[in-house]
Amino acid sequence: MTTFRMDARMGAQVEDGESSDSDHRRKRRKIDQNHQQAPATPPVSSAAKPTGFAAKMMAKMGYVEGQGLGASGRGRLAPVETQLRPTGAGLGAVREKTKQAKDDEKREAAFRGEVLEDSEEEEKKSRKEMKKKKRLSGVGGAASTPTKQKTKYRTAAEIEATTEGLEVPNVLKSIIDATGSETKLLTSTAGLMSTSNAMVPSETESMKIAKRARRDLESFAEEWNTVSERKKFYEMQEAQLVQEMDELEGSTRWLETVMKAIRDIQLAGSDSTVDQVAWETTTEALENLDREYADKADPSVLQEAAVAAIHPLFKKAMHDWRPLEDPTNVSSYLSRLSHLFGIQPSSNGTDLTLQSDPLLHLSRPSKSTTPYETMLYTLFLPPIRSAITNDWDPTNPTPLLSLIQTWSSLLPAFILTSLTHSLIPTRLETLLSAWKSSKPPSAKHPQPSPHTYIFPWLPFLPRHHLSPTSPTGLFSTLKGKLKSLFQAYPLTHPPPNTLTSLLPILPPSFLHSLQTRHLLPRLATHLSENLLIDPSNQDLAPLTETLAWLSPAWSLSTTVTAHLLTAEFFPKWHHILYLWLTNNPNYGEIREWFLWWKDQFPESLRDHDIVAKEWTKGLETITLALDLGPENVATQLPPPETGPVKPLSLSASQQLRQQQQQPSIQRLQDEPVTFRNVLETWCTENSLLFIPMREADPASGLPLFRLTASATGKGGVVVFLRGDVVWVREGKREEASFRPVALDEGLLGRAEGR
Repeated sequence: MTTFRMDARMGAQVEDGESSDSDHRRKRRKIDQNHQQAPATPPVSSAAKPTGFAAKMMAKMGYVEGQGLGASGRGRLAPVETQLRPTGAGLGAVREKTKQAKDDEKREAAFRGEVLEDSEEEEKKSRKEMKKKKRLSGVGGAASTPTKQKTKYRTAAEIEATTEGLEVPNVLKSIIDATGSETKLLTSTAGLMSTSNAMVPSETESMKIAKRARRDLESFAEEWNTVSERKKFYEMQEAQLVQEMDELEGSTRWLETVMKAIRDIQLAGSDSTVDQVAWETTTEALENLDREYADKADPSVLQEAAVAAIHPLFKKAMHDWRPLEDPTNVSSYLSRLSHLFGIQPSSNGTDLTLQSDPLLHLSRPSKSTTPYETMLYTLFLPPIRSAITNDWDPTNPTPLLSLIQTWSSLLPAFILTSLTHSLIPTRLETLLSAWKSSKPPSAKHPQPSPHTYIFPWLPFLPRHHLSPTSPTGLFSTLKGKLKSLFQAYPLTHPPPNTLTSLLPILPPSFLHSLQTRHLLPRLATHLSENLLIDPSNQDLAPLTETLAWLSPAWSLSTTVTAHLLTAEFFPKWHHILYLWLTNNPNYGEIREWFLWWKDQFPESLRDHDIVAKEWTKGLETITLALDLGPENVATQLPPPETGPVKPLSLSASQQLRQQQQQPSIQRLQDEPVTFRNVLETWCTENSLLFIPMREADPASGLPLFRLTASATGKGGVVVFLRGDVVWVREGKREEASFRPVALDEGLLGRAEGR
């Protein structure tokens, strides 16, 4: 049986071998046929067949070995190569790109239809181009030795041509020009040169002499040119000095003429004992001087001469001058001499606009003052400053206003600024600060309205005094006064006329804000507390006073007034109407009462939608009472939905908060305040912790407390309370004594550990 099995196996093996051999021959023939039919392709090696798991997976996804990754085959062909640098080498020590990276870049460029050149090839190209450029420009390369330029020497004729006035001797010319193909030697002491055919390998004596002579001649020629230039400069300077001397001589003669004319003017003015005659004589003489020398003389010289001529007269005029009583004084004479003083008329003439600064400037911009400005500063400004500070009443702006308008065209900018930006606003602000806006004026204590003394100065005041956003100035003071007026002015008095007069300078938004914050709450309280609806004896004073303050001209709309009446008037009115209708009403009297109330309001307010809605509600209540009849009206007529409301100063949330706080306030009022409460409040105000220690002082038996600023509850001081006194432990030991202290900075410092 064993033999049979072996034979069977061997037969099977033989049969298997024959079948495999036939299969191999069939596959071989099939491959040969395919080679004959298809074009020749490179043979695929057995290594290209996928054998690993990853290779098989990539083959299923369409990857073909030898092509790049991705659907288009433009990805990498091989894994990323690494390139190690030598130890300690940084970037740039070796070429960072590997050959594989360069091949990938070229292949990617080929897909885009571009040609990517290697950086090494680019460097080679650039080097070749640089060499080519240097070759063309005649400059050798970096490695080649630069060619030494041949020294070029000037001949004696060239040196002589460039040096004006210099003559070179003939003997020196022959030495300097000793150049050529032959070597020339000095054969005689006379300086004659003869040629010699002998070649001297080193430098000959003739060459040394020629070089030395050429160098000396070059230095001499350079110095010659320097001296020539200096000579030209001195000649030009001499011509300028001569010209200046001629001009000074002419100016001296002209100044002598002017000084003689000034002395004649001063003598003519001093001969007259009447000031007006002296001023008239001097002014006419100066006008003639201006006409005669206006085109010949320097304006500053004429101005100095004119100031010198009128200075004694002006000083005398300013000595006893009362500016507020005589605003013009000598201004007319100065106006006639304005051209001499260099005063330029104002660009806007005498017209003054609101919130503008009509400062007049002199025509000559200068850092220093002119003689005319100095004269006004020393003689004119002191009496004006004294008059404004001591004599002027700001409630009567007319005298000072006339003075400023008369002299404004004659004053320098800094003097006019000193008056209108400093002295005058200070006096106005002082007067405005003294205005008691919360009290109505009386015959015993009259108060001038601010508009009477502020409005005349509006064209002269600087902008910040009238700016609503400025923290200083007149408008800032006025805001505080208006706030005080709306907060404390008696509502039983009519609104002061000042409010209406100040409307031109008060922005509507600012006025509306003041009234909403300070006036409307007071009016609501006034109506709520003082207005009683009494058909038998009606007092309209509270309503009339309220409507007088709610003027539409003060930027308060009719809607604001309608809301105020809806909140404070109509709830009372509807309540009285309900009581009247439910207690044996007389509908004729109710009708007359209804129409009478409507007539008490202005037409614009009576016909407003909000107010008309309240009248309609009252008519509906009356109609419903008529429908119910006398039998059922008392029991079935519903009360008005709108009950008494709080003043407008409290919103709904504020009213609720007030109601919630009332019990706690009442409880605090009932409980007595102890010294411990005072100490706890003091600790809270100073951010200290008040901690009971659950211990007692052994000596007094009183409980101990710790006062500390630490959030951990440690440190600070240990105290106990006896009566209304705090006793503090002196040290940290428990045996330390206690001493009384006050609630001051000392205790606060110890509690904070300072």
